[in-house]
Amino acid sequence: MTPDNIKIRECASIEELSECVALQREVFALPEVELSPVRHFIVTKNAGGFTLGAYEGDQLAGFVLSVPAVMHGERALYSHMTGVRPKYQSLGLGAALKWAQRKRALAEGIRYIKWTFEPVKARNANFNLEKLGATVSDFQVNFYGTDYGTAPAHAGKKFGLESDRLFAEWDLASDKVKALAAGEKFIEPGSPTATIQIMPDWLDLVARDPEKARAEQLRIRGEFQTAFDFGMVCRGFFRDDEQPAYLLYKT
Repeated sequence: MTPDNIKIRECASIEELSECVALQREVFALPEVELSPVRHFIVTKNAGGFTLGAYEGDQLAGFVLSVPAVMHGERALYSHMTGVRPKYQSLGLGAALKWAQRKRALAEGIRYIKWTFEPVKARNANFNLEKLGATVSDFQVNFYGTDYGTAPAHAGKKFGLESDRLFAEWDLASDKVKALAAGEKFIEPGSPTATIQIMPDWLDLVARDPEKARAEQLRIRGEFQTAFDFGMVCRGFFRDDEQPAYLLYKT
């Protein structure tokens, strides 16, 4: 549960949006060239999007950036980034920001939000599919290009992994999302048609055995592509310390 002293409101001033840029440096450890600059936040606001910040007093604890988009032929949002400072993590701020994003979107007549996440990270998968109720039916290969920052150098050479991504689709008015937003449990109807197992700790595997990590990445990619080619939709995630897995269903 989010602490009572944390308040969520829109980041509107140049100073507040600049703080979102500084928070990126602390949270994501990205090269400077890959950070979203303050002008991106300003343009997003003036194009019909918004940035919500979680504040403890005047201290920005986290934010979520919502960029204007189109889905299913109607106005939608692309949730480009959600970040929480390390000292505020594990307090439920990420979820609180996403639910605040949903509330704001619905107030503006927006039903759909989408974003990308890494298929190999179990914690993110569980959060997106089970905590928020998003679904997935789109896999993008090497979406951002080769990432050389995920693995240590070997034999004096940089070791890169392709940036595969799943697209989460958040139907803000679905039965599952409405139930989860109200703090209720939701039981998925029917049984999974297929499962795709991933590793419990991707970063540990990359550090221990980069080549095996690459092989696992390719396996997971192939299994998702096959499932989606058969028209399946990923609507759940089985959280387990040893064999976590995505749950796929026939549409």
